[in-house]
Amino acid sequence: MVFNRFLFLLIFFLLSINISLAQVNSDSTAISKILQHLEDINISGQWFLGFQSNDINNTKSNEFLLKRGYITFEKKFSKNFIGRITQDISVDQEGDGEGDVELRLKYGYLRYYADDFFIFTKPFIEFGLVHRPWIDFEQKINRYRVQGSMFLDRNDILSSADYGITITSLLGGEVDADYKKKVNKDYPGKYGSLTIGIYNGGGYHAIEKNQNKLFEGRLSIRPLPEYLTGLQLSYTKVFGKGNIELSPNFNLDLGSLSYENEFITLLFSYMKGEGNQSGNLYLVNNKNVSTEGYTLFSEIKFEPLSSSLFARYDFFSHLFEEKRMIVGIAYHFLESNKIMIDYDINSFNGIDLPSEKSIELAIELRF
Repeated sequence: MVFNRFLFLLIFFLLSINISLAQVNSDSTAISKILQHLEDINISGQWFLGFQSNDINNTKSNEFLLKRGYITFEKKFSKNFIGRITQDISVDQEGDGEGDVELRLKYGYLRYYADDFFIFTKPFIEFGLVHRPWIDFEQKINRYRVQGSMFLDRNDILSSADYGITITSLLGGEVDADYKKKVNKDYPGKYGSLTIGIYNGGGYHAIEKNQNKLFEGRLSIRPLPEYLTGLQLSYTKVFGKGNIELSPNFNLDLGSLSYENEFITLLFSYMKGEGNQSGNLYLVNNKNVSTEGYTLFSEIKFEPLSSSLFARYDFFSHLFEEKRMIVGIAYHFLESNKIMIDYDINSFNGIDLPSEKSIELAIELRF
């Protein structure tokens, strides 16, 4: 009797081991398949962290804050197809969710790389929630997005991303490898680059509120690629309707001059237009508000000290005038990371508003 019980328990134990081993093998196979699919997925991140002391509307405040955060997943499906999703992390500043950390989509697109033809080098098409032509280009020259958004974005004229389709190409081959390594590897067309697209028009944070689409195109030319590689002349054109049911006109012409080398970066842009992307720059009689302005950015690099000085001046005129001055110093570490201190003052003409002042310590972390 005892022997029979022992034999039964032994058989049950051996069967359990076999079942467990089979389960382990099955799980290992499943895990291997999952890892195989994850092999070509690149994960990257970018975080803007800071401490600010502000004087706004005659009210002083200070706080530690998460200015922005981005997490990107990029999957290479083949030589020609790449998919990308970028999550945008920010803190809600108003409404019932004030203070909550928000997660929304910044980019979500399929990119197709075509073969070179004629003067077009490395052309590609993005479809979905995509890059828009100008601000993406500007941010590759002015690399201080950690301080704040770019000139036209900050004034609600353009957005950096939108729902639509974008076509991009370098022109006439690429600049030499030394320039890409020491100065700038982005948009490295030997004779410049071209980006055009059609979009909903309200930006990645807005839904479509009318039946109109917005056209935006940018052409950048390097006139002297062999002698002044970092010199670029750019023209951006935007036309369409503001993103409200009334659909007011939105037109913009932007000219830009930029120069980059190992020691300095300079960028000057002048714009003139009417209306804006969100459609709120129009008068009661449905007449659009004229807009005009310019921005000047400069950076002096001290490579042996891994540091730089930067300054930016914005002038924007619509119903009233705004003048913004930003100065700062940055220390660069671990390639694309930086820590910086900046002072930002924004003043107004034509409206009874006090100046806004801010002193900030900010960190940009990339991985």
